[in-house]
Amino acid sequence: MEELVIITGLSGAGKTQAIRCLEDLGYFCVDNLLPGLVPKFVELLDEAQEHLKQAAVVMDIRGGRFFSSVFEALDYLDTSGIKYEILFLEATDEALVRRYKETRRRHPLTPEGRILEGIMEERHRLEELRGRASKIIDTSELAPLELREQLRELYAEDRQARLVVTIISFGFKYGIPLDADLVIDVRFLPNPHYDEALRPLTGKDEKVQQYVLGSAVTHTFLENFIALLSFLLPYYIQEGKSHLVVAIGCTGGQHRSVVLAEKVAEALREKKYRVTLKHRDVLRRGSG
Repeated sequence: MEELVIITGLSGAGKTQAIRCLEDLGYFCVDNLLPGLVPKFVELLDEAQEHLKQAAVVMDIRGGRFFSSVFEALDYLDTSGIKYEILFLEATDEALVRRYKETRRRHPLTPEGRILEGIMEERHRLEELRGRASKIIDTSELAPLELREQLRELYAEDRQARLVVTIISFGFKYGIPLDADLVIDVRFLPNPHYDEALRPLTGKDEKVQQYVLGSAVTHTFLENFIALLSFLLPYYIQEGKSHLVVAIGCTGGQHRSVVLAEKVAEALREKKYRVTLKHRDVLRRGSG
């Protein structure tokens, strides 16, 4: 077996969609595998090595008291020299509560209690496991199709050796993206919010772009920041990182961060990096 992906994370964060996506990509998949069965599972995969080179399993809180042995299972994989990575899916409390209400499902930790209580308890129990994750994806703002696209970029067999860079614009007033690897604050740049003609527009509009990019400070920042990324990315690739999330934030995520995210994504694509771009808060109508 050349690759084992362990999918885990919060209930309602998209683990079922993830395992289905990896199955479509040709992985041998098992949902809700009890951690205690990992040694036997690996043994069976080794016996079928010629036919099963990639596998994915979901291990999560549904395992009940058996889930407590998850770290013993990970220690077994480490001592056995088996190559694996942990994909951790999470979302905000608000997003998870909304999903549970839409599907009318009960949380596995509080089948008779409040959904939020179960989410908070599960988040606490998974804190240490999250710390050992190789990749963390926050699905709060992701549609199922967007999650599948991210997973295809990460795990498709024809993916190139270099990492995928996700550029996210956001507003600090709405919180920093949970899955960000690098966070850049551009609130020091000229703010179109104070121009009444530009206030209702976004960083995708040409007039706003001209306003933000018309500052010498913006040009100096862009030049230096792109140079920094150009320096860092080869080292991330050398280290084996396959997904880097760069979050660029202004006050409301409507103007400055959008313009800068667009320009950074454009520059990295010109350098032949694989880039995805997302404007998380552009439609919230913030303050810059």
